[in-house]
Amino acid sequence: MILIGPRGAGKTTAGRAVAERVGAGFTDLDDVVLSALGVASVTEAWARFGEPAFRSAEANALTAVMPSPPRVIALGGGTPTIPAAAAALDRARIDRKAIIAYLTAPAAVLHARISGDMLQDRPPLTGLAGMDEIEHLLTQRAPVYERLASVRIDTNSAGIDAIVDRLVDLWRQPTGSN
Repeated sequence: MILIGPRGAGKTTAGRAVAERVGAGFTDLDDVVLSALGVASVTEAWARFGEPAFRSAEANALTAVMPSPPRVIALGGGTPTIPAAAAALDRARIDRKAIIAYLTAPAAVLHARISGDMLQDRPPLTGLAGMDEIEHLLTQRAPVYERLASVRIDTNSAGIDAIVDRLVDLWRQPTGSN
Protein backbone atom coordinates (compact mmCIF):
# COMPACT_ATOMS: atom_id res chain seq x y z
CA MET A 1 0.00 0.00 0.00
CA ILE A 2 1.31 3.40 -0.98
CA LEU A 3 -0.03 6.58 0.58
CA ILE A 4 0.10 9.80 -1.44
CA GLY A 5 -1.22 13.29 -0.80
CA PRO A 6 -0.22 16.74 0.42
CA ARG A 7 1.74 17.63 3.52
CA GLY A 8 -0.38 17.23 6.61
CA ALA A 9 -2.87 14.77 5.08
CA GLY A 10 -1.86 12.07 7.58
CA LYS A 11 0.20 9.74 5.38
CA THR A 12 2.83 8.95 8.03
CA THR A 13 0.41 8.76 10.96
CA ALA A 14 -2.06 6.53 9.16
CA GLY A 15 0.68 4.52 7.47
CA ARG A 16 2.36 3.57 10.73
CA ALA A 17 -0.97 2.56 12.26
CA VAL A 18 -1.99 0.47 9.24
CA ALA A 19 1.39 -1.29 9.15
CA GLU A 20 1.13 -2.11 12.84
CA ARG A 21 -2.43 -3.46 12.47
CA VAL A 22 -1.67 -5.70 9.49
CA GLY A 23 1.78 -6.77 10.67
CA ALA A 24 3.61 -5.24 7.72
CA GLY A 25 6.66 -3.04 7.47
CA PHE A 26 6.34 0.73 7.25
CA THR A 27 8.53 3.06 5.21
CA ASP A 28 8.39 6.85 5.27
CA LEU A 29 10.07 7.68 1.97
CA ASP A 30 11.43 10.96 3.36
CA ASP A 31 13.47 8.93 5.89
CA VAL A 32 14.95 6.80 3.11
CA VAL A 33 15.84 9.89 1.08
CA LEU A 34 17.41 11.70 4.03
CA SER A 35 19.49 8.65 4.88
CA ALA A 36 20.64 8.29 1.27
CA LEU A 37 21.65 11.95 1.17
CA GLY A 38 23.27 11.83 4.62
CA VAL A 39 21.25 14.73 6.04
CA ALA A 40 18.94 15.21 9.01
CA SER A 41 16.10 17.17 7.40
CA VAL A 42 14.42 17.96 4.11
CA THR A 43 15.36 21.60 4.58
CA GLU A 44 19.03 20.64 4.96
CA ALA A 45 18.83 18.40 1.88
CA TRP A 46 17.38 21.22 -0.23
CA ALA A 47 19.96 23.70 1.08
CA ARG A 48 22.92 21.38 0.41
CA PHE A 49 21.83 19.64 -2.78
CA GLY A 50 18.90 21.60 -4.25
CA GLU A 51 15.45 20.46 -5.24
CA PRO A 52 16.46 18.57 -8.42
CA ALA A 53 18.89 16.33 -6.50
CA PHE A 54 16.31 15.77 -3.75
CA ARG A 55 13.64 14.82 -6.29
CA SER A 56 16.04 12.46 -8.03
CA ALA A 57 16.85 10.82 -4.69
CA GLU A 58 13.10 10.49 -4.02
CA ALA A 59 12.50 8.71 -7.33
CA ASN A 60 15.46 6.39 -6.69
CA ALA A 61 14.27 5.66 -3.14
CA LEU A 62 10.77 4.84 -4.35
CA THR A 63 12.14 2.44 -6.96
CA ALA A 64 14.27 0.79 -4.27
CA VAL A 65 11.51 0.29 -1.68
CA MET A 66 8.58 -0.66 -3.92
CA PRO A 67 9.70 -4.26 -4.57
CA SER A 68 10.12 -4.88 -0.82
CA PRO A 69 7.86 -7.41 0.89
CA PRO A 70 4.32 -6.13 1.36
CA ARG A 71 4.60 -2.90 3.28
CA VAL A 72 2.99 0.47 3.76
CA ILE A 73 4.91 3.32 2.13
CA ALA A 74 4.19 7.00 2.85
CA LEU A 75 5.45 9.29 0.09
CA GLY A 76 6.45 12.92 0.31
CA GLY A 77 3.85 15.27 -1.12
CA GLY A 78 5.93 16.02 -4.21
CA THR A 79 7.07 12.47 -4.97
CA PRO A 80 4.16 11.65 -7.33
CA THR A 81 4.95 14.76 -9.38
CA ILE A 82 8.35 13.36 -10.40
CA PRO A 83 7.85 11.77 -13.83
CA ALA A 84 9.87 8.61 -13.01
CA ALA A 85 8.04 8.18 -9.69
CA ALA A 86 4.65 8.77 -11.31
CA ALA A 87 5.44 6.15 -13.95
CA ALA A 88 6.46 3.61 -11.29
CA LEU A 89 3.32 4.32 -9.27
CA ASP A 90 1.12 4.07 -12.34
CA ARG A 91 2.66 0.71 -13.29
CA ALA A 92 2.23 -0.63 -9.74
CA ARG A 93 -1.44 0.40 -9.70
CA ILE A 94 -2.26 -0.89 -13.17
CA ASP A 95 -0.42 -4.19 -12.53
CA ARG A 96 -2.25 -4.47 -9.17
CA LYS A 97 1.03 -4.61 -7.31
CA ALA A 98 0.00 -1.77 -5.00
CA ILE A 99 -3.06 -0.03 -3.70
CA ILE A 100 -2.40 3.70 -3.94
CA ALA A 101 -4.44 5.67 -1.44
CA TYR A 102 -4.70 9.43 -1.91
CA LEU A 103 -5.16 11.03 1.51
CA THR A 104 -6.49 14.55 1.39
CA ALA A 105 -8.05 17.31 3.50
CA PRO A 106 -9.14 20.91 2.89
CA ALA A 107 -6.38 23.50 2.63
CA ALA A 108 -7.30 25.13 5.96
CA VAL A 109 -7.05 21.79 7.74
CA LEU A 110 -3.70 21.01 6.13
CA HIS A 111 -2.44 24.44 7.14
CA ALA A 112 -3.50 23.93 10.75
CA ARG A 113 -1.84 20.51 10.86
CA ILE A 114 1.50 21.64 9.48
CA SER A 115 1.76 24.99 11.26
CA GLY A 116 4.44 24.29 13.83
CA ASP A 117 7.10 21.65 14.05
CA MET A 118 6.47 20.17 10.62
CA LEU A 119 7.26 23.49 8.94
CA GLN A 120 10.71 23.47 10.53
CA ASP A 121 11.63 20.45 8.40
CA ARG A 122 9.95 21.53 5.18
CA PRO A 123 11.36 24.14 2.84
CA PRO A 124 9.00 26.58 1.15
CA LEU A 125 8.18 25.25 -2.30
CA THR A 126 6.68 28.21 -4.12
CA GLY A 127 7.77 31.44 -2.48
CA LEU A 128 4.18 31.89 -1.31
CA ALA A 129 3.26 32.01 2.35
CA GLY A 130 1.10 29.64 4.40
CA MET A 131 -2.35 29.07 2.96
CA ASP A 132 -1.40 30.54 -0.40
CA GLU A 133 1.33 27.92 -0.86
CA ILE A 134 -0.95 25.08 0.25
CA GLU A 135 -3.73 26.14 -2.10
CA HIS A 136 -1.26 26.59 -4.97
CA LEU A 137 0.27 23.14 -4.42
CA LEU A 138 -3.14 21.51 -4.11
CA THR A 139 -4.19 23.06 -7.41
CA GLN A 140 -1.01 21.77 -9.08
CA ARG A 141 -0.78 18.34 -7.48
CA ALA A 142 -4.38 17.19 -6.92
CA PRO A 143 -4.83 16.12 -10.58
CA VAL A 144 -1.67 14.00 -10.35
CA TYR A 145 -2.80 12.42 -7.06
CA GLU A 146 -6.26 11.73 -8.50
CA ARG A 147 -4.85 10.13 -11.65
CA LEU A 148 -2.52 7.81 -9.74
CA ALA A 149 -4.84 6.83 -6.90
CA SER A 150 -6.71 3.57 -6.53
CA VAL A 151 -8.82 5.25 -3.84
CA ARG A 152 -9.28 8.74 -2.34
CA ILE A 153 -9.78 9.20 1.41
CA ASP A 154 -10.70 12.52 3.00
CA THR A 155 -8.80 12.58 6.29
CA ASN A 156 -10.87 15.49 7.55
CA SER A 157 -14.22 13.69 7.47
CA ALA A 158 -13.30 10.92 9.91
CA GLY A 159 -11.05 10.30 12.88
CA ILE A 160 -7.74 8.50 12.53
CA ASP A 161 -9.26 5.19 13.70
CA ALA A 162 -11.87 5.24 10.92
CA ILE A 163 -9.22 6.17 8.34
CA VAL A 164 -6.96 3.34 9.50
CA ASP A 165 -9.93 0.93 9.46
CA ARG A 166 -10.65 1.89 5.84
CA LEU A 167 -7.02 1.46 4.82
CA VAL A 168 -6.80 -1.90 6.63
CA ASP A 169 -9.95 -3.04 4.79
CA LEU A 170 -8.34 -2.04 1.49
CA TRP A 171 -5.15 -3.89 2.46
CA ARG A 172 -7.14 -7.05 3.10
CA GLN A 173 -9.11 -6.97 -0.17
CA PRO A 174 -8.51 -10.26 -1.97
CA THR A 175 -8.32 -8.60 -5.41
CA GLY A 176 -5.86 -5.90 -4.43
CA SER A 177 -2.15 -5.99 -3.73
CA ASN A 178 -0.28 -3.96 -1.23
